[in-house]
Amino acid sequence: MKNRIFYRTVAINGLDIFYREAGRKDQPTLLLLHGFPSSSHMFRDLIRELSDSFHLVAPDYPGFGQSSAPDVKEFNYTFENLSIIIERFIDELQLNNIILYMQDYGGPVGMRIAVRRPGLFRALVIQNANAYAEGLGSLLQPLTQYAQQPDGENEKAVRFFLSLDATKWQYLHGAGDPATVNPDSYITDQYYLDRPGNDTIQLALFRDYQHNYPKYSEWQQYFRTSLPDTLVLWGKNDAMFIAAGAEAYRKDLPGAEIVQIDGGHCLLEEHHQYVAELIHRFIYDRKTSNAL
Repeated sequence: MKNRIFYRTVAINGLDIFYREAGRKDQPTLLLLHGFPSSSHMFRDLIRELSDSFHLVAPDYPGFGQSSAPDVKEFNYTFENLSIIIERFIDELQLNNIILYMQDYGGPVGMRIAVRRPGLFRALVIQNANAYAEGLGSLLQPLTQYAQQPDGENEKAVRFFLSLDATKWQYLHGAGDPATVNPDSYITDQYYLDRPGNDTIQLALFRDYQHNYPKYSEWQQYFRTSLPDTLVLWGKNDAMFIAAGAEAYRKDLPGAEIVQIDGGHCLLEEHHQYVAELIHRFIYDRKTSNAL
């Protein structure tokens, strides 16, 4: 029986952090960290699929979705600061027995927390989130150039990533069957991106993204030291975070289960049922050191 989804808000460091929650708290907690250009909305179907067997929590970062979006002069939008807010969110909700699900931006947010507190997460689910240079597609080059030289010309180039055409492309490019992708998804994301002042928030994070690359070695050391049980799910047609990024996890996590799926960057739009089945099996059926 599927459980109801609740829509809640909690105050963290003076910010209202919105989150979706479902399932019983005595079940394993699946903490869902979203990517760009989305919010916890990207997990709506997965939450519904897994609400009978997991406690699911999906927050919106500051500047995304329904969470507070202070001006860049009031809040320093870096991945380090996003990770601090989410870590305090975890503590405020007293979450434990956590399986960490990271997609896109969720990677640099979640991995910073994992490195600071390696005992916090019992397992990882990684979906199109990079921790290796092999996963960086050539389409990310404009963002790299902008981060290194944030002048007017490079800013104009990356502002395309804030447009409806780009948001729609992220959802449809590489999709196994684009007709299964609900247009409400990219229209909802675009609504939030188009809010006054949100462009400066996103540009700040674009500029900060370069600071994730030097962290890769720290994250890889965490993998080798902690050996977290890991399920890697990848939309193999993703042109930004390419399929080689998934296979690279084997270097430091030889026991990781890696599944390449016929989809793109926004894999859950098409394959939430399959992903739910994989996660359920990974936690409940697979013999791991952290098995129930």
